[in-house]
Amino acid sequence: MPDDKTPEQPAPAILFAESGASWLWLLSGPAAGLTMLLLQLKGGGGFQPALPLMFLVLVTGFVALQIHAARIHTCVELTTQTLKQGAEITSVASIVGVYPEKQRGLEAGSTEARTQDKWLESRHMGELSRVPRGRTAVGIGLAGGRTARAWARRHREFRAALTKLVGEMPVPVDKTGSDS
Repeated sequence: MPDDKTPEQPAPAILFAESGASWLWLLSGPAAGLTMLLLQLKGGGGFQPALPLMFLVLVTGFVALQIHAARIHTCVELTTQTLKQGAEITSVASIVGVYPEKQRGLEAGSTEARTQDKWLESRHMGELSRVPRGRTAVGIGLAGGRTARAWARRHREFRAALTKLVGEMPVPVDKTGSDS
């Protein structure tokens, strides 16, 4: 009987990835429990494991919940086919280009300032209401004349990988000062 399964496609190459948060922070739970135990012993209360154990469980549980949420909502993954920002996945084919890095001191009304303002005022990628803390925005142009702000902790590395994949956005030429 012939096998009707289609051959599996190889996974696209990952060009850039950030997990969003490290599970190493879970060690704060045992550290809190140990601190409470040491405070009990130094305070002369003797060994009473209930309070240190409670701190260990509560702190570890709360931190685990926060890490899990951060790994879902602030992860970044760029492959040759998709850009994942938190829970939002965008096809690389719909990304037109990467805007130049934010510059300070641009002359108001100049072409560069208008281009920069366009992506700085655009929506954030992912389902969050703003760029997550500790991340830096990277302006991207999308199909249909739309713009968006992607983000990453290691934004220069992310920008380089994305630019290598899709190229830079062309800055419009200012036609107000034309030579005759």
